[in-house]
Amino acid sequence: MRNILNVLHALSLTMLGFSTILLFPLAVSLYFEDGAHNAFLISLGISLGISAVLWKLTSSSKDEINARNGLLLVSLVWLVFPLIASLPFVIDASIEGYSLTFTHAYYEAMSGITTTGSSVLNNISALPPSVNIWRVTLIWVGGMGILVMAVAIMPLLGVGGYQIMRGEIPGPMKEEKLTPRIAGTAKALYAIYISVSTLCVISYRLAGLSWFDAWCHAASTMALGGFSIYDEGFLHYDSPMVDAVACVFMVLAGISFATHYNVLRHRNLRYYVTCPQTKVFVGIMVLGGLGVSAWLYFDGIYPSMLQALRFGMFNTISLATTTGFANTDYLHWPVLLPVLMLMLGSFSSSAGSTGGGIKLIRVIVILKQIGAELRKVLHPHAVCPVKLHRRIVPPAIISSIMAFVLVFVIMNLVLTGVMVMSGLDFTTASSAVFSSLSNIGPGLGTVGPMSNYSGLSDFQIWVCTFAMLIGRLEFFTVLVLFTPGFWKK
Repeated sequence: MRNILNVLHALSLTMLGFSTILLFPLAVSLYFEDGAHNAFLISLGISLGISAVLWKLTSSSKDEINARNGLLLVSLVWLVFPLIASLPFVIDASIEGYSLTFTHAYYEAMSGITTTGSSVLNNISALPPSVNIWRVTLIWVGGMGILVMAVAIMPLLGVGGYQIMRGEIPGPMKEEKLTPRIAGTAKALYAIYISVSTLCVISYRLAGLSWFDAWCHAASTMALGGFSIYDEGFLHYDSPMVDAVACVFMVLAGISFATHYNVLRHRNLRYYVTCPQTKVFVGIMVLGGLGVSAWLYFDGIYPSMLQALRFGMFNTISLATTTGFANTDYLHWPVLLPVLMLMLGSFSSSAGSTGGGIKLIRVIVILKQIGAELRKVLHPHAVCPVKLHRRIVPPAIISSIMAFVLVFVIMNLVLTGVMVMSGLDFTTASSAVFSSLSNIGPGLGTVGPMSNYSGLSDFQIWVCTFAMLIGRLEFFTVLVLFTPGFWKK
């Protein structure tokens, strides 16, 4: 019981911290006089009140959170934060036409915090500025939360990719407790995240966006989230320069922030080369984008190679990094291209980045394991260890990676089946589930890049909400809570 109280006490503190973020859209609302300030003020009061009461009731339980309790805390945080974040959408009845049902409000908030970027809102550009600021701020804060998980939670869970990444993470990490050293590591990554975000805002401004638009799209870009303040996304700007800025920063955000840290700390770019993920990730972005662009050009979709490169590179990088921006309706392209780009989004992002999906490091290990098994067929008595960066990958990690990918496939099949049985067509159902589990955002069919998820039923919305949650928390973080062993001392 005391362990649970410790978790709830830590939850109350995180809720207090998260609640204060509501001050930002509140200030924006007062500045623009957009009429939404009451919704943020009431939401702030409710969330601070509940947080304070929970803190008071658990104030006698202040023991340090260990790894097991950390997993429970993360799941609770990712359930409760969207609840707080959804309050302004539900409360705001003063702005006609923009008050959402709880189902849609919670989905929008979950999509933001998990950096998925799919939406159920229509006519987004007509939203009050403070509401749009709130949406993109959720994504940006969600990206920061993902960095904490990358250094403090995932390596303790035993799901493969993040144990390997530990060698790239600055500073020592202990196995059993969430220590000040981990907090220091998170602060270092936060400093990089905030600095590069600032640079992204300035770059968008120089590319011609207003400061408001620059912040909104920089927040989504750095978190690889994909929320836009226009229904048509980047097509609204129709600017090659804006597209180029987005591509550069999406690639930067798709690289492990631990690798960025090592480059800056040691002032040596070789860490990008020696990192087992980065060079493969950049190669996928470049070759994937060039391949799609060449297809578009030679298929006659665009009259010039320059145009094909602009649209091919942008949308490939956007989907492959799980961002979900779009500067054209790529569903009008040859049918195989959107499917291939969506598939890239399931694995291309680096572990330790703000991207979703399986993570590239796991795919690299699986491919190396397949190569080792093929060598064993030719040489049955040979010892063929899997190595990354001259280090042997333990068999236990390889097994956990295989289990993770299997769970990813199973959850796709099961949830797609559920969506189809609920009356959704297969293309929309399968892509909606796949995009939600991979935290990509747009899918195919009726949930494509120039539409959204508002046409789904409430039940289907909740299925996608669940998929976003377990996908962002890497499945086992949630599933482990349902095992009897988790609750034993």
